[in-house]
Amino acid sequence: MAEEKHHTEHVPEWKKNEIENIIELIQSHKVFGMVGIEGILAAKIQKIRRDLKDVAVLKVSRNTLTERALNQLGESIPEMNKYLDKQTALVFTNESPFKLYKVLEQTKTPSPIKGGAIAPEDIIVQKGPTSFPPGPILGELQSAGIPASIDAGKVAVKETKVVCKAGEAVPQKLATMLAKLEIYPLIVGLDLRAAYDNGTIYEPELLAIDESQYFSDITRAAQNAFNLAVNTAYPTSATIGTLLAKAFAESKNLGVNAVVFDSGVMDTLLAKAHVQMTSVASKAADKDANAVDDQLREVLGAAASAAAAAANVPEKKEEVKEEKEEEKEEEEDRSEEDGMAGLGALFG
Repeated sequence: MAEEKHHTEHVPEWKKNEIENIIELIQSHKVFGMVGIEGILAAKIQKIRRDLKDVAVLKVSRNTLTERALNQLGESIPEMNKYLDKQTALVFTNESPFKLYKVLEQTKTPSPIKGGAIAPEDIIVQKGPTSFPPGPILGELQSAGIPASIDAGKVAVKETKVVCKAGEAVPQKLATMLAKLEIYPLIVGLDLRAAYDNGTIYEPELLAIDESQYFSDITRAAQNAFNLAVNTAYPTSATIGTLLAKAFAESKNLGVNAVVFDSGVMDTLLAKAHVQMTSVASKAADKDANAVDDQLREVLGAAASAAAAAANVPEKKEEVKEEKEEEKEEEEDRSEEDGMAGLGALFG
């Protein structure tokens, strides 16, 4: 015990300062998270840190010091220790865990894979031409297992092929050729393992939300709720206008169908009666021209003329549309000619 106490008392000052700094950052931010930084070059981490400066603070520290800091804070925070694995960094923000996850996902970019690294998924080389002229590159591709040949004066991949399966180590020759072909199998960036927010730990599975789908679901739910409220005649500020319009239309239809003589439906009833009258008169006139008087015959003639005019309207509209299109084409031609003339004047 004495020996343990002796070592505790002689913790280097820089380690104490580092632990205190981590504690201070956790206490001064609403949310903090654990992110994996395996395989990310230092230059890339520095760029990500600069890109995040308006949203979050990124800190790289030793896992042992992070663990000590979390243990000193107590409560549920030490549970975050289980996300400390391999190369880990801490990220601090006052945004929500969901926004933090989204921002960190945006740091991820395609990256070449190194020889000896494990393929995260099947690596596929697609059939098609490359930018390389004939030369030693043809043999290098073939020796790396990529089927290549010369086509139209360029090196081309002859067929689509899985050159390395998921879980297999990538040979050095293949890694070199993939980089030359600009095939980047890795997606490199900050990988959020968990985020802590006021006693709750959020893992990526919970934070990965399809925003477009989420918005679509909310829109559909709102529409379904509106339809249900209207169909059950449930009055709210959002449905009252539709309910009143529906009630008005239904009452008017009832008045017309039941032939209720009311000022609100008289115009419709008279129009309906007129149509029925002209229909009967037309059929009677077809059988016997003397069955209708001169006044009614004029009414039937006016109705026939109106029907004929209505039948010709689409034709006229089509003609007008064609004329407008022709005018538009002429305007475009004139505009092009004017533009060419302007260019001629500009360049002499």
